[in-house]
Formats: sequence, C-alpha cells, structure tokens
Amino acid sequence: MLSNIFRGKQYAVSKKYNRQSLKDNIEEKKKSIKENYVEIQYQETECKPNVPEGIVAKCAKCGKIIYNKLLISNNKICPECGAYFKMTAIERLSTIIDVDDLCIEYDKQVTTKDPLKFPGYKEKLLNLQKRTGLIDGILVVKAKIKTNDIYIAVMDPVFLMGSMGTAIGEKLTRLFERATKENLPVIVFCSSGGARMQEGIFSLMQMAKVSGALARHSEAGLLYISVLTDPTTGGVTASFAMLGDIILAEPKALIGFAGPRVIQQTIGQKLPEGFQRSEFLLEHGFIDKIVARNDMREVLSKIILLHQNKSQGGSKDEFYTME
Repeated sequence: MLSNIFRGKQYAVSKKYNRQSLKDNIEEKKKSIKENYVEIQYQETECKPNVPEGIVAKCAKCGKIIYNKLLISNNKICPECGAYFKMTAIERLSTIIDVDDLCIEYDKQVTTKDPLKFPGYKEKLLNLQKRTGLIDGILVVKAKIKTNDIYIAVMDPVFLMGSMGTAIGEKLTRLFERATKENLPVIVFCSSGGARMQEGIFSLMQMAKVSGALARHSEAGLLYISVLTDPTTGGVTASFAMLGDIILAEPKALIGFAGPRVIQQTIGQKLPEGFQRSEFLLEHGFIDKIVARNDMREVLSKIILLHQNKSQGGSKDEFYTME
C-alpha cells in the first residue's frame, strides 16, 4: 500500500521533469532558428548592391540595366535594343529647340481650380508639382528651331499620364491664339492618356475649346505640326492630336482612342498584329511620317523651312529632300 503511494509520487516527479526538459529543448530550437534567420537576413542584406535611387534604369523591352546619364545622353533610347523610354517635357524640349537662344515660357502659373472637388486630387497635384517642377502636365514656350521662331507645347507623361484638364486646355488655347496673332507656326508633342477623369465634363470641354482656337490658326494659313508619342490616346487623340497639317509619330508609339481590349470586346473580333501602333497608322493613312527621335529636330526644321518658302512663293523642290 505504501509502496504504491510512493510510486505514484515518483511517477508525478518524473512527468514534471520530462515536461521541463521538453520546454527547454523547444526554447533552444527557437533561439537557434532566430539566430540563423538573423544571420541569413544579414547575409542577404550584405549581398544586395546599394545603388542610390535615380542612378540606373531598367529597359522594359530587353531588361538591360542602364546608367541614367548614358540614357539621357542617348535621348532616352536604350543603347542595347533601341527601345524608347518616356521623356519628361523638359527633356524632350531640350532635344528640339536651339538651347543657346532665348526660350520664353508662357502661362506657367495657369492651374486647375478642381471644379468637382475630387477627393485627393489637390494632394496629387501638389506632389506632382514638386516632383516635375511643372504646375500642370504641359510646357508651353516660344523658342527657335535652327533660328526659326516657333511656338511649341510639350505634354509630360509623368504628370498624371499627361491627361488633359482645364489647365492644359487653357494653355493650348492661349498658345494657338498667340501664334495666330504673331503669324507663327505651332508644334505640339502629344503624350497623354486622354481627358482627366478628376475634372469630368470640364476636361471633355477642352477638346472643343482647343479645336476652335486651332481652326482659327489654320484659317489664317499658319502651320500646325502634331507629333504623336507613346502613348497618345483618348480625348487628346479625338481632338488636337489628329488635327495637324502634318502629323508625325515616333516609332512603335501607341496611338488610339479606346484601348485595344475594349475594342476587341466590343466588336467581338481579334485585332490585327500591331494594331494602334504608329506603323499600323502610317500604313492606313492616319499619320504622315514616322520619325526617329534622333532625327526629329532635323525633320521639323525642314518642314518649317518648306512652309516658309511656300508662303513666300519659293520653290517646292525642297519637299523631296524630306525622304
């Protein structure tokens, strides 16, 4: 009887000991796993190259890592595969105009009044203004291309995808009115996702507003060159982008109104290869010429000179040097 009692106590002590041993074992394993995890994390951190932001860029087409300085010096064209990177308004302008001559920016402070009081819109605008140095998504200047005076507007794809709101519409309208008054040609570099949804119907009204000013410029016998870059879509395509006397485009640029997926779902048919790319549009007569980025300044200069000679009664033979 007594031995049974002591045996039970011994069994209880043994059970308690085993539990403590198991607990200690688990704690040791946890500690070991934690130490190994920290060591692995440390090694991974050490192996990662510490490259400051903005030093390099990756080509979306070939995957090549390129130094930004090299990319900018090559007009934002990949040196490996020739793919085009998007350019800011300032970067593009610097490749076109005579940088040593006077360049005057107009209507810099024109900005939207946020007519719909769209949630978060003002905060987005402020962040983009700090990031790009622009008040809105277009740069309007009077400058020279090979000594020829010109009004030029460049849309910035970084600024809300170059979407057209009331500020962009107002700037373009004033640009065409000013150019009409001074008898000067206009060049517009289009790069836009279309009308700006944060401004609703007010952004759509800019299509008619700009087109009206453009029509008066055209009636005065003045030249308007539209240059389509990737992407040019929506309400911009449906208005001033396609109203140029001469319409140029960069290679492989996406140009259209609605997106290809929407069109395919609507018509229920598979779209042809290369649909809505500049090469497809050239083949079907929507644009006049595809111009490589490195040749754009030279081609624009020739067109302006040709138009000046024509308006002054000069020879048309220079047209054939365009090819």
